[in-house]
Amino acid sequence: MTSLRLLSVDPSDRGSQRCRLGPGLMSELGLSLGSPLLVSVPGGSCLCTAWPRSDLAEGFLQMDLKSSSPGLISQPPTHLHLAPGHLTPLPCPKLKGVKITVVVQSFDFKKHTPSRLVHELVKDMLKGVHVHEKHVVNLEDFDTEIRYVVIESINPDSASAGFITSKTGVEIAGIQTVRHYRSGLQDQNTVSLGGLEEVSASLREMLQLPLLYPGTLSSLGVSCPRGVLLVGPPGVGKTLLVRRVVGEVGASLVVVRGPEVVGSRPGESEEALRAVFQRARSAAEEGPCVLFLDELDSLCPRRTGSSTPENRLVAQLLTLMDGMNRSDRFLIVGATNRPDSLDPALRRPGRFDREVVIGAPTLQQRKAILSVLCARLPVCPTVDMAELAQRTSGYVGADLSALCREAAMSAIRENSKGSGEQAVRMKHFQEALKLVRPSCLRSSLGRTELSPVSWERIGGLDEVKLKLRQSIEWPMRFPEAFVRLGLSRPRGVLLYGPPGCAKTTLVRAAATSSHSAFLSVSGADLYSPYVGDSEKALAQLFRQARACAPCVLFLDEIDSLIGSRSSSQTPNGVHTRLLSVLLNEMDGVGLKTLERRGTEKILQPEGAEESHTQEQLDCQEVCNKDVMVVAATNRPDCLDSALLRPGRLDHLIYVPPPDQQARLAILKVCTHSMPVDADVCLEDLATKTTLYSGADLENLCKEAALLALQEENMEASVIKHTYFLQKLCLSTCLSPRTAPNAAYIRPAHRMLRRETPSSSLRQQVFENNNNNKNGWIFPNAEKEKGGELFIVLIW
Repeated sequence: MTSLRLLSVDPSDRGSQRCRLGPGLMSELGLSLGSPLLVSVPGGSCLCTAWPRSDLAEGFLQMDLKSSSPGLISQPPTHLHLAPGHLTPLPCPKLKGVKITVVVQSFDFKKHTPSRLVHELVKDMLKGVHVHEKHVVNLEDFDTEIRYVVIESINPDSASAGFITSKTGVEIAGIQTVRHYRSGLQDQNTVSLGGLEEVSASLREMLQLPLLYPGTLSSLGVSCPRGVLLVGPPGVGKTLLVRRVVGEVGASLVVVRGPEVVGSRPGESEEALRAVFQRARSAAEEGPCVLFLDELDSLCPRRTGSSTPENRLVAQLLTLMDGMNRSDRFLIVGATNRPDSLDPALRRPGRFDREVVIGAPTLQQRKAILSVLCARLPVCPTVDMAELAQRTSGYVGADLSALCREAAMSAIRENSKGSGEQAVRMKHFQEALKLVRPSCLRSSLGRTELSPVSWERIGGLDEVKLKLRQSIEWPMRFPEAFVRLGLSRPRGVLLYGPPGCAKTTLVRAAATSSHSAFLSVSGADLYSPYVGDSEKALAQLFRQARACAPCVLFLDEIDSLIGSRSSSQTPNGVHTRLLSVLLNEMDGVGLKTLERRGTEKILQPEGAEESHTQEQLDCQEVCNKDVMVVAATNRPDCLDSALLRPGRLDHLIYVPPPDQQARLAILKVCTHSMPVDADVCLEDLATKTTLYSGADLENLCKEAALLALQEENMEASVIKHTYFLQKLCLSTCLSPRTAPNAAYIRPAHRMLRRETPSSSLRQQVFENNNNNKNGWIFPNAEKEKGGELFIVLIW
């Protein structure tokens, strides 16, 4: 026989401790009628007696869970297939004595029922029952207040199981309620925490002192702490942390969520809150208890001037917390992700004495969380947890759990196609990273979708690329070198230069190569018609960026967002206020305590030996905990001088128009996906496009492709060199948006063909000839055109 199908117990056998199986299997196992049998199932085991099935069918198994492991009480086994090896005959001699713990339904029965009566009832109900050490005997079928009996130990000690007779001595070690016992079972089944060890130790200390050592504090003349407030973003693990720590301390847990207490009728919410405190007091009489108020901000918001029901509910909670005395052996733990929405009266000593801030996990904490989550997955050994931790900046515990789930689903979909062994590999995590984004950025003001851009997609600008790598990429890849030389990561970088020279693309490439979070903001995201909203939005943007540090915050066209105070006509305008907020945020003045991420680490130059990977992770955690501000503008003269000093925008990088070699590289990149003809000479085009920017060159390639479709009636298969030259010669002189009155460009001594000037050329003309009324002279014309002087004529 290969396997046995587990069926639900027959109603006539409920409470009889019988196990129904086929007679052939009984003879194979050497079992007689009523022989003790231990059945092992996932999550525990069950002790029952063997009986044949009424239909004598083989391959099926039915058992009554009268004596089973504690884990099978809350999760009974269903829809299982067991091997015959999971059934073990077990000798059960008559027991001389047994030590038990009685679990009753209500606390009133425990308090008012004499222990002698409980002893007689339990002894009578256990008569004729086969028991196993550490098993739980279910007595719910007797319809009494006594629900379970936990077998602590048996006599003789040599046996692990036995049979209780009328002569067996029964010793009651203790009496518990069902609520207290089930809460203990739930705490045993909780998963281990990753990355919250330090916060867990702090919370455990605050719980253990008043709950387990109240006499010590009283002897010192110190009152016990009454409440602890947990503050942190959603998904960081506040509820899981409380359940885990309460289970380790050995206390019972009473969980109340804010909306569960709020009622519709006047006075109903206050009555429900008083009932919750009374339930916590009842649970505290049989042992330490923790009253957990989840989503506290929905229960006790900030009070307003009107007499709303929320005001009465806040006053009731304050009264109940002030009415707690030393005999109340329970502690109140509140959790919220909006601490500023709470009433200030709650956040004083004597009510919520301590506030524990659980920020977004740091690099090391993310690695620990991923290790815990992947312990239950068939992860390939080649998966690098350190690299995953680096690429998941800003992810909280819930995000990382979703990431692992999506990676497992990707592996399942791939395995369903018959691709081989079902294992989660690094490529599955990379696919999951595209689907799961940090929850802290889902409601962010700035644009967070970053299409990957490689450095190879940007032609030329080697010196600018090197400076950006030094500012953004090097602190991420070589943090130990920065620490060794005492270098700190720059606070900000300013890219300035003519329009169309790839300033925005350079920032996107830097964020892609460093695997940093990316936020980009424009004036439409910040400006508001209401006074103060723009400054609040900018401060919120920095808070979101700090939550997912290391992060690149890109302020494009910063001259339109924040101008100069010296040239401002309104000294108290929104530009000035935004500049003040930006300066404070870059100096670290806007950092709040609730944004704390883990504990502060200080790297020592010498100390205990660590692996190179671990040392690098520690260095990254120290060096890359701030926000990198990258700004771009084509009008640097409009920026305030306070913003351009070292310590704010440390590096000022000029992005020049591309030279001939850079133009050739840009043309190669732009025509990489285009079917150009063999006669196309990119070197010749690079020579003829002097002072063209990258955007101008890209537009030239697009216009040549469109001209090819136009000339060949949509049948073009290649782009010929002629089309590039025609677009160079036949395009209009200047864009109407840039210079509406400009007619054409010509040499001083003869008329030139009409050709498209670059945007950088226009910029140079406009910046250097502001006072010339007759025409604008190009400053580099002699160098670029072999001594010919070019003039833009104005109509």
